[in-house]
Amino acid sequence: MAADTTTSATPDFRFLVSHPAHFLALGFGSGLAPVAPGTFGTLASWGLYALLAVWLPPVVIAFIAIPLFFVGVWACDVTARDLGVQDHGAIVWDEIVAFLPLAAIASSAWWLQLVTFGLFRLFDIWKPYPIRLVERNVKGGMGVMVDDLMAGAYAYVAFIVFVVVMHKGFGFQ
Repeated sequence: MAADTTTSATPDFRFLVSHPAHFLALGFGSGLAPVAPGTFGTLASWGLYALLAVWLPPVVIAFIAIPLFFVGVWACDVTARDLGVQDHGAIVWDEIVAFLPLAAIASSAWWLQLVTFGLFRLFDIWKPYPIRLVERNVKGGMGVMVDDLMAGAYAYVAFIVFVVVMHKGFGFQ
């Protein structure tokens, strides 16, 4: 660990603002929530999507997640190292980045946004195969980021199935 970093088992505001990587990895502070920081990180992503949607179309927002993923590999790696924990619960940049494309595909209606939110949280918490395996075996910032990306992919597939069933089976538009 570098001598100029702040070490904290429980990150606080001082840790959050001590390094740009911490500020990003802790989701602009949303990861400091005392309970369910991953859910708060996903809520922060929802807010970020709404802010970006003022100026950008959904497809652009979805593609912005690609460079943000690689920024997250760096930020989460630095923050995890400084915290001394591989994937500390307060690190929520992975949720923020993984949820952005889901928010973009569901941008047409608030209730679809709720569906994507619920599906993403379900798969992020449940971690079905092979997500948990990847989480255990891929280390560093890439390990922090990639399991949420996979949860987002599961949520995407479930969302598409949901939309098709709702549209074809029940006639929802």
